[in-house]
Amino acid sequence: MPIYEYQCEDCGHKLEAIQKMSDDPLQDCPECDAATLKKLVSAAGFRLKGNGWYETDFKSGSKKSGGDSSASAGGHACGSGGCCPATK
Repeated sequence: MPIYEYQCEDCGHKLEAIQKMSDDPLQDCPECDAATLKKLVSAAGFRLKGNGWYETDFKSGSKKSGGDSSASAGGHACGSGGCCPATK
């Protein structure tokens, strides 16, 4: 479930709430009891970066192949080479 941030427009109190996406937004401030909470826009709590994941990254023992997936697929990470402009 997502974590939403709220701020009271009256007293400035900030809080986080774990809610379902289908839940109605909170309205009442727990500090001053005013019905002036507003949902804040905030950055995501994670970032995807790097080269990505491969089929062999989370396998163990005999399931794991000796090379990386691009070397075993003819030099192409997708396997067929059809996605690479250089092969067309």
